[in-house]
Amino acid sequence: MIRIERRLTGARWLVVAVPLGSLIGAAILSSMILFLTGHDPIATWARLLDRGFFASGAMSATLVSATPLLLTGLAAAAAFRMQTWNIGAEGQLYLGAIGASGIGIALSGQPALMIIPAMVVAGLAAGAAWAAIPGVLRAYTRTNEIITSLMLNYVAGLLMSYLIFDSHSYWRDLSSFTARVFPQGKYLSEAGSWPSFVIGGIVIPLGLLLGMVAAAFLWLVYTATRFGFEARVIGDSRAAAHYAGIRTRRKIVAVMALSGALAGLGGASEIGDFRHVLDPRGLQQASFGYGGIVVAALARLNPFAVIVVAILLGGLSNAGFSLQGATFPAGLVGTLQGLILFCALGGELLVHYRIRIGRPTRKAPQLGPAGVA
Repeated sequence: MIRIERRLTGARWLVVAVPLGSLIGAAILSSMILFLTGHDPIATWARLLDRGFFASGAMSATLVSATPLLLTGLAAAAAFRMQTWNIGAEGQLYLGAIGASGIGIALSGQPALMIIPAMVVAGLAAGAAWAAIPGVLRAYTRTNEIITSLMLNYVAGLLMSYLIFDSHSYWRDLSSFTARVFPQGKYLSEAGSWPSFVIGGIVIPLGLLLGMVAAAFLWLVYTATRFGFEARVIGDSRAAAHYAGIRTRRKIVAVMALSGALAGLGGASEIGDFRHVLDPRGLQQASFGYGGIVVAALARLNPFAVIVVAILLGGLSNAGFSLQGATFPAGLVGTLQGLILFCALGGELLVHYRIRIGRPTRKAPQLGPAGVA
């Protein structure tokens, strides 16, 4: 019989050995699949690394892919550290994109110094407001936040599609006959495009820098403030936090709003850094919100580790797009990416649990004072 037991004590060597073993296992399994499908594993891995990180312009594209993953990963980490399961970063990112694009269109004609900060604030506020809904339901009606935040993802996706494809909304471009026949959003003015910075030939988007600042802010909140201390106490034991006089309901709503604000900033970054238009199909196909959960899990909820993991997964995603072609189908790329993530997350399980093979030993019955079981 195979069973999984929780480790009572954690060994430090596991923290290094498990991720390394997971990557080696992923490489072996992926190489077997590549070999069976008629591809050279070594050449494919070399192309994967080259297209993701080392080719000309690869690192710049990787950072663009990593930016929304970084912010949604921070959003998941912010909530998960209080044992509050916000699965709604996807929808909160959509609302951030709606808010940022809306304010960007409204301020068209104004200078960039006015538009860009307004877009950042709008993205933060829209994401926070959307995340506060499952937060309030969890705090005051004990509704499961996993279900409500997940369902709100679909609501946000339908809302975003309605604004562009099924209505004559403020966000939809109706300025020409072609735009009316083929629905699309209004593009931002040039001043609404977020600036980027070139360091060593690598283009760094503003959203990535904001994400790094957000990671430092989140780390500071959880390690050096009363707010973070109370959130960690609630995560360890809500009953103990309530007994200690901590206002758990307010804290749950506040943490959910903080989490949603980070995801909303990811949506604003997608509009300002990359798309410059509300793009429902593109945002929904990217699934950055769900990817952020994987990023947070691999980073073990450490905000600074989230930055590293987001860049690695961004490189993997970017290389996957580059590998696709007539001889390398998209399904095979997705299989390789899925195997790497599966092995990485499976390895995380082994850090906290051990696998036992054999029959469980039966405990002797406890005898009472008179020797009666």
